[in-house]
This record gives sequence, C-alpha cells and structure tokens, in this order.
Amino acid sequence: MNEPAPAPRPRRAPGGFPVVGVIGGGQLARMMQPPAVNLGVTLSVLAESEDASAALVVPAAPVGEHTDVEAVRAFARECDVVTFDHEHVPAHVLAALQEDGIPLHPSPEALVHAQDKLAMRRLLSAIGVPCPAWAPVHDEAGLQAFGDEHGWPVVVKTPRGGYDGKGVRVVRTAAEAADWLERAADTAGLLAEEAVPFTRELAVLVARSPSGQAAVWPVVETVQTDGICTEVLAPAPDLPADLAAEVTEAALRIAGELGVTGVMAVELFQVGATFVVNELAMRPHNSGHWTIDGAVTSQFEQHLRAVLDLPLGAVTARAPWTVMGNVLGGDYPELYPAYRHILARDPELKVHLYGKGVRPGRKIGHVNVSGVDLDDLRDRAQHAAGYLQGAITE
Repeated sequence: MNEPAPAPRPRRAPGGFPVVGVIGGGQLARMMQPPAVNLGVTLSVLAESEDASAALVVPAAPVGEHTDVEAVRAFARECDVVTFDHEHVPAHVLAALQEDGIPLHPSPEALVHAQDKLAMRRLLSAIGVPCPAWAPVHDEAGLQAFGDEHGWPVVVKTPRGGYDGKGVRVVRTAAEAADWLERAADTAGLLAEEAVPFTRELAVLVARSPSGQAAVWPVVETVQTDGICTEVLAPAPDLPADLAAEVTEAALRIAGELGVTGVMAVELFQVGATFVVNELAMRPHNSGHWTIDGAVTSQFEQHLRAVLDLPLGAVTARAPWTVMGNVLGGDYPELYPAYRHILARDPELKVHLYGKGVRPGRKIGHVNVSGVDLDDLRDRAQHAAGYLQGAITE
C-alpha cells in the first residue's frame, strides 16, 4: 500500500515575508488564510486531520497532534512565529518550543490564564477587575460552604478544557456536583462561582502587539442558546457610553497586565449599570466574527498583524450595525442547495461556511449582514442561519 504523500512545506513569499504557524486546524485557523494572502505572508497549519477545516484551504497543513512534542517541534521549525487555533496545547509542549527559541504569541505565561480558569480568576481579582464571587472547591463541604455564603444555585466549572457550555454546571446542592468533585480530588479542584443575575452578555475584543500597540473593537452583545453563542449584535444596543468605556478600559488593562500578544476576547455579564468578567479567550473568537465584514480590519487580519508586530489596522465599523448569526448543524448534510437559496434571497448577506461535516448542534459556519435597521438585520441573519440549519424551510 502506498504511503500518503507528505504535506507540502510552507513556501515563503519573495521579499522576506514571514511564515506564520498555527497550531490547530479548526475554523479559526481557516479564517486566517484570506487575510494572510492579503498581507503577503504564508500561513502553515498543524492540522488534526487531512480534512480539518483549515487543511482544506491552507496548502501547508501537516497532520499532527498538538500534544505530540516532536510533531509540534518539527512543524514550528518551518515557521517564523507560532500562534494558536485553540488554547489546549499542553505546558510541556509550549516549553519545548520556547527551548527551541520559537516566538510564541500569546506567550505561555499569558496563555495559562485562558487555559486555567482558576489562574484567570486569581489574576483578575489581583488587578481589581470585577468578577463574580468565586473560590476553588475540593469537596462537597467546601462547595456547600460557598453556596451557603453566596447563595444557591452555584455555577461549577472545570478549570481546564471547557468551552461552549462544556465543563460548566449549575447546581442547586453540593451533591449535584459530587461526580465532578470526585474526579477533581487529585487536582486543583473545581471553580465555584456565584450565579450572577445578569442583564445580558457582552464581549469585547482587544488586539495587542509585542511592542505594546493595542486596538479595541466596539463592545458587542452576545446571545446564548444552551451555552452556545447563536447571535452577536455589533455594537451592543443601548449600551451606556460610560459602561462601554469601563469595559474597554478593563480589556486593555487585562491585555497589558498579562502581556497578551494577538487577539484576546473578554466575555462579560452586564449587571445593571456595571459588569463582571466571565471568561477570557486568547485567540480570535466567535464574538468577533462580525468583524470580517463589519469592520475595517477583521479580528483575523489583526491577529496576524499583532503576532508579527506589524502596525495594527483600524477597528472602525463599516456600518451602524452588523449582526452575526451562527450556523449550527441540523438534519440536512447537503448544505449547497440551502446556500444557493439564501444567497439569492439576500444578496447583501455574507455567508462563511467552515468546510465541516454537518452534525446536529455543531458550529458549521456563520452569516453576517450589515446596515442601518437592527431589527431587520436580526430577522435576515436569523432566517439565513435557520434555513441553513433546516429549522426554516421557506
């Protein structure tokens, strides 16, 4: 049986333009490819499989696991700088790349605060950024004491590995978290947080370069369904200017304190006229997909600019409103007929599909639409996303 052909090595563009390596071949890496082409740099991706989302569009996409030290080192040797599609690269792999002298953005010292929710909470509390009441808990007695002090229900989180609602549980008694506590007995424990009575969820993206230049897009509202972001409204409607300024200042302060390089998302709860920070993500983020069509510089172009220490681009919105609707997998694996329909129905719509197989509930793409009438934009985005999912049939 013939061995599969090796993946092509990244081909450097003439004129000294660099190669940017991305560990992880998901949709975030995929969406870096168009701005990489426009910036004149070469993208290379360490993909999970030959048919990973980014591997379908990036010529230099060797297959390897992000947990395999030697595979990651071999990949990184072909790159001038390495960044990430996700935050799950283990510490010992990152340490090996540092030993090899590979520039990593964000640095492992910054990235740990997105990998470990307990580390994040300690840092945010230390620098005075508003957070929910929180504590590490190791057993039912500790969780019971936390709930009795701060009120039930309590939000319990696994410190590592959770996203899109995974690794998060709302419990009304300590016993409801007994199985998680048992599994966490030999680790740092679980993160317990008060259940915040929030008005709505917000997010803000900040980009920061190694030289310290920073830029922030407008604060957006994120709409969640079953723990998954299904809609983003940019900018957040009716957000008081002083609160938007406070949120922006907090994001810049976090990025500066951590020495973040690249794009960082700060997810927040608005609580009346104030806010608390919920999560950090040190990479391009679902809440920023609207920037591809709705801002002068997208989060993906900005991330590449930042990790290469290029001057950052303008973050000005192109229209008064942009609405992003996530497309989740439904019961219809053949997307192309629905894709043709929504393009014909709404020529101003921008559709971004990720080249992923359809599975119910899986993020397979998103749609953007910009204009002056927010209600109309929301209707159009929801219709397009629903039609692609099969929830709407006309």
